[in-house]
Amino acid sequence: MTSVLLPITSVEVFRVAIPMAGDGFRNAYANNTAQHSIVLRIRSGDHIGLGNVDPLPGYSAETIDQSLAALRKVLAPALIGRDAGNPRQIAALMDAALAGYMEAKAAVDMACCDLLAWALAIPVHQLLGGAVTRRLRLNGWIGIIPPEQAAREALQWQAAGFQSAKIKLGGGIQADRERVRAVRQAVGPDMQLRGDANAGYGVDDSIALGRLLEPYQLQLLEQPVAAHDLAGLAKVRQAIGIPIMADEAITDHQSLIDAIRADCADIVKFKIMKQGGLLKCRHMMETASAAGLKIVIGHGFGLNINTMAEIMLAATSADVLDGLESVGPLKMRDDVTTDRLDLSAGSLDLPNGPGLGLELDEEKVERYRGD
Repeated sequence: MTSVLLPITSVEVFRVAIPMAGDGFRNAYANNTAQHSIVLRIRSGDHIGLGNVDPLPGYSAETIDQSLAALRKVLAPALIGRDAGNPRQIAALMDAALAGYMEAKAAVDMACCDLLAWALAIPVHQLLGGAVTRRLRLNGWIGIIPPEQAAREALQWQAAGFQSAKIKLGGGIQADRERVRAVRQAVGPDMQLRGDANAGYGVDDSIALGRLLEPYQLQLLEQPVAAHDLAGLAKVRQAIGIPIMADEAITDHQSLIDAIRADCADIVKFKIMKQGGLLKCRHMMETASAAGLKIVIGHGFGLNINTMAEIMLAATSADVLDGLESVGPLKMRDDVTTDRLDLSAGSLDLPNGPGLGLELDEEKVERYRGD
């Protein structure tokens, strides 16, 4: 059997700024009214692959400008002539060329996987080993807003068909409790609710918060303490009756091993852009599964390309919880692909077309250019 050789002939890097729906979104780090994203297009002859990452203040190790510079000045030149059909070799090349910059590398990895899957005429989830889930459920998002507004938004998510929702925390533990209580009273007992503190509290306040929230049957409490404080996260986990999910604490594979050894989480959160690409993220998912951990996949904001990549990734593991947090397109007024993902009903069937199944809309790329 002849191997597929796909030498990279061009790498295009775009910065786009897509307005968010409504008044934007507030979390513990920032109040966002537009999503500034990186879109990558790699060509090998007639074959095209797309990558996309959606940096956010407070989450990303590098600024979007730093990631753009890394792509344009270091990674893109190094990729020309390399084989996009060998994403693992591409990953090793990038790691040798530049330490860190996981988001920039994730955009390249995603584009190479998309290109290879298009060339093979298979979906990206098949490239990753195959799907075990054919219908994916999504998770609603509620920001740091007054309890009455939070309750109204939760009812809207529920009425649309969503069976779970995340509530952002970080406005003080009493205010957090009131927001969660209002949502639980509004939606009743059947909707799964998650709380996300974005590493905003110390250990004592996190324990107090967890105890305040115990009556409201949360599915999980996400990263209440600082990312580096694994011992503190373990103390919180031992002290409260809500499963703990590690998010900011999980970056590279070693950080996942450290979290497993610290016995500080029941669930881990993965994002393709934070973990450095589809292949690295899929490898970490296997480690988490082997350790008996459940998994949540998703980034809070973002565009169709990154979202579809996470949907396809999530479909490849039975340990991924229902309720993908890959609902960024619902928070955007527009996108840069020719087709927009319809996530409005809270679930979707897994696509089976080649690659990620998306193409760039040239006019919209130019309209939203943020350089």
